[in-house]
Amino acid sequence: MNPAAPGRPWLTEYISLAAIWGASFLFMRLGAAEFGPLPTAGVRVGIAALFLTPLLLARGQGPTLARHWRKILFLGLLNSGIPFACYAYALLSITTGLSALLNATVPLFGALVAWLWLKDRPHGLKIMGLLIGFVGVAMLAWGKASFKPDASGVSSGWAVVACLVATLCYGIAASYTRRYLGGVSSLVVATGSQMGATLGLALPAWWFWPNQTPGLTAWLALLAVGVLCTGVAYVLYFRLIDKMGASASLTVTFLIPVFAVIYGVIFLGESVTTWMLLCGAIILSGTALSIDIFKWRRVPAA
Repeated sequence: MNPAAPGRPWLTEYISLAAIWGASFLFMRLGAAEFGPLPTAGVRVGIAALFLTPLLLARGQGPTLARHWRKILFLGLLNSGIPFACYAYALLSITTGLSALLNATVPLFGALVAWLWLKDRPHGLKIMGLLIGFVGVAMLAWGKASFKPDASGVSSGWAVVACLVATLCYGIAASYTRRYLGGVSSLVVATGSQMGATLGLALPAWWFWPNQTPGLTAWLALLAVGVLCTGVAYVLYFRLIDKMGASASLTVTFLIPVFAVIYGVIFLGESVTTWMLLCGAIILSGTALSIDIFKWRRVPAA
């Protein structure tokens, strides 16, 4: 399916989704500062599961989840549990903008995993895009290569590694879904995966629960990231897939760092360096090439 032309009704939802997912880095940072990484991730997926389950049942898709529950629950660890914990850990020592730029490498890892696992070999511009994208990641990570812990006890180098582990998990999850869950409703996969992530993180979140009760701001941040940035965002994403197609919807990744950087500057006083912008442009250019964004054609507005 070709993406619709600019000016169509999907545009508002497309920008809204990027704005919501960009805010997830802000909320995760606020939550992790008081909850810690594992409780932050656990509360996030738990809230999302509670939000999505009634939607699933209202659409009568409970039996579908029951038929595929093993695969979907495992997917939850790959697609939510591990990545959310990694980002919560990383955001203790690096900026929301930097973590969002690293998150933009998801399509790169997705293409690489599909190549190695599903034998979906890239050609031409895709290979060039993968190389350019990973060069950009290396340049961005090089400036944060210190593995000496800072005041928070977390090193920026390990934080970057954690973000890249998260994006690799997303890439593996995409190929896993394609291979084992093709044709299963996106809402079923999303809801079941949040349930699986909740089950997987329940014990670690309880074990590492903070001794001091988190404040209202931290609780509100996790409520927002669970309901808005996970539950509502999934619903918007499903609508975009219906209107634009899966590949075109994936380009929302390009806008997420823009909003994340803006939120970080406004609400957290974070700084943006010229080097970050340069590396980010290289990463996004490589990503665009790796998913063949430039081959899409506009279709006339109806």
